[in-house]
Amino acid sequence: MGLYDLSFYDVIKRNAFCFKDSPAWYEVDDGRSLTFSEYKQEVDRLASGLRDAGVEKGDRIAVLSKNNLPYFILYGAAAALGAIMLPINWRLSADEVAYNINDCEPKMVFVGESFEETISNKKNELKSVQGYYHLGAGSGEFPSYETLAKESGDFEPNEVSWDDGFVIIHTAAVAGRPRGALLSHGNVLCADMHFDYFFGVTSKDVHLNLLPLFHVGGLFMATTAFHGGALNVNMSKFDAQTAVKLIHEKKVTFMMVFSPILSSILDEHEKSGIDIGTLQSVTGIDTPETIERYQKTTGGTFYCMYGQTETSCVATFSPYNDRPGSAGRPLPLAEVRLVDDYDNPVPIGEVGEITMRGPMVFKGYWNLPEDTAYTFREGWHHTGDLGRFDEDGFLWYAGRKAEKELIKPGGENVYPAEVEKVILQHPAVEKTVVFGVPDPKWKEGIKAVCQLKPGEKLEAEELIEFVGQRIARYKKPRYVEFVDEIPIQEDGSPDRAKVKELYGGEQK
Repeated sequence: MGLYDLSFYDVIKRNAFCFKDSPAWYEVDDGRSLTFSEYKQEVDRLASGLRDAGVEKGDRIAVLSKNNLPYFILYGAAAALGAIMLPINWRLSADEVAYNINDCEPKMVFVGESFEETISNKKNELKSVQGYYHLGAGSGEFPSYETLAKESGDFEPNEVSWDDGFVIIHTAAVAGRPRGALLSHGNVLCADMHFDYFFGVTSKDVHLNLLPLFHVGGLFMATTAFHGGALNVNMSKFDAQTAVKLIHEKKVTFMMVFSPILSSILDEHEKSGIDIGTLQSVTGIDTPETIERYQKTTGGTFYCMYGQTETSCVATFSPYNDRPGSAGRPLPLAEVRLVDDYDNPVPIGEVGEITMRGPMVFKGYWNLPEDTAYTFREGWHHTGDLGRFDEDGFLWYAGRKAEKELIKPGGENVYPAEVEKVILQHPAVEKTVVFGVPDPKWKEGIKAVCQLKPGEKLEAEELIEFVGQRIARYKKPRYVEFVDEIPIQEDGSPDRAKVKELYGGEQK
């Protein structure tokens, strides 16, 4: 380990020293809590057992589970060994889960409640996996993770550098294939410090941990709270009534949201009359109406942001009131530049691709050197997103480049190409174009415009269920429209711009 290196495990050690008896984690489901000192003890016990079981630096550890304390302990144990966590989106289909696991070839797989069957049915396909464990009590083919843990009085962590990999998070399936984004210890710690700086996090703060730990937002907000010595109050499943009670009883001060979480909390607050005034800092993705309603209700601050997994969650960040409608200004440790198709910087006020460099940029796509090289061309990370800067340095998001069109229903990322690929598997469909449309609940909804083969008939509900049975259900279209003929371009491909112009209005 070098003079200038720091890992997430170093933060664990520091917190066990500086905030020894302060609460680090509270588990809503069972009421269990750990201090920072106790958390380190649990991390060391599990890391020691993982090492004895053959886990080495650089090995991957896959997890399929809802949020819970053992999940976060496993993150700490992996950090101590220099192993790389591979959190799996539990909303994916079994085939998608197996793809992500095989893409990164983990040595071990850990499951949470209700996911045993998913992994058990795919075991014969998971050739790299040498051990299966349960994050709960466990039994049979999934013994409890506790069977690995052992006394760790003499535990010594491996040498882990700032640039070593910490977690692989699969991004949305561009061109129909998800890509594993490798994030380093430095990426995580840099993101933590940015959030801590803007939120002013201290050991007196409380974070409501309700976004999933497989999501870069959920993970980095949990590590942000931990890094600042704050308490993580963990919910395995969002429920507005419970969330409002927790905000009041635990005096929650900050959190990240995706629509419609915040509006649900505000509705429940108005219904119950329970005070949520301690919630002074919120960030994420939401509508102006909900943001302004939150700020009026609590007197708190909503922070607007732009980012993606590859930029360690965030690249620009500012209070909403500084420039309503914008995505904020570039972070203190991020250089953001807008460029044209030839990588020339564009003037202020003009739209260009958002590119970035700095310690927030990820390490690259797992086992995809060509994709990584293309993304990092000219020495900048190319996001595939479009934006414009105003005279005061605020970024205004302007959508996706045509080659990387993206739909974001409720904070999830969905590439149209992946949904189109599944729709075209239906024997009645000749052509399809999938794109995002405004949605009152999820902010953006998925719409499929389909041209059927001659003589074929198909109901919208039937096609929606067909898609939902083959990929994660959050990727299925919410709206379907059948047309006689989809416009095509000179090369024979669907004219996406024309389809969106004709069928992309307000949905009924």
